[in-house]
Amino acid sequence: MKEITARQKEVLNFISSYSTANSYPPTVREIGEHFGVSIRAVQDHIAALQKKGYISQVQKKSRSIRVLIDENRKEPELYVSKVPLVGSIAAGKPLLCEENLDGYVTLTEPFVRPGKTYFALRVRGQSMINAGILEGDLAIIEQVSDASDGQIVVAVLNDAITLKRFFREDSRIRLQPENPSYQAIYCQDVRIVGVLSNLVRTY
Repeated sequence: MKEITARQKEVLNFISSYSTANSYPPTVREIGEHFGVSIRAVQDHIAALQKKGYISQVQKKSRSIRVLIDENRKEPELYVSKVPLVGSIAAGKPLLCEENLDGYVTLTEPFVRPGKTYFALRVRGQSMINAGILEGDLAIIEQVSDASDGQIVVAVLNDAITLKRFFREDSRIRLQPENPSYQAIYCQDVRIVGVLSNLVRTY
């Protein structure tokens, strides 16, 4: 680990203490206002701290600075995210609107990672048991709008959500269950809202 300058250490400590006090990191502007320096100067300090492995930051996303090595703690901090839990889908409503949510779950790495957006849903039924996905599991879904063949996706069909394996065929989409007792779903068009990232299971 490369050494950091005294001013870089001050910036790092400010980001760390601000994040702890507010549960979210400061913006570049807030750091600049605290130290009385320009945004460009703050960006230079942040770039140096990133290069030396002390922080990470998602480009073009506000409040995305994350302290990886806190000089006062000497160990990496786990990323924590509050993930919306999707219940049933209300007709015509956006997936993550209030009417569709059953609350939130708080997850840490490796179930969620910085820079990505997630939602969760409770698995119902037995259609994916051969993929190791059981009824009652909490499926952690990375929010995306496209998928590759063979990925397990969450698709919205007629205002219902389904968890299936995705395949493109010549003139249609096949949503394949992982249980021979269930039939594949064929459609011309489907709205992909996410791909399976992780499973959380309680006993």
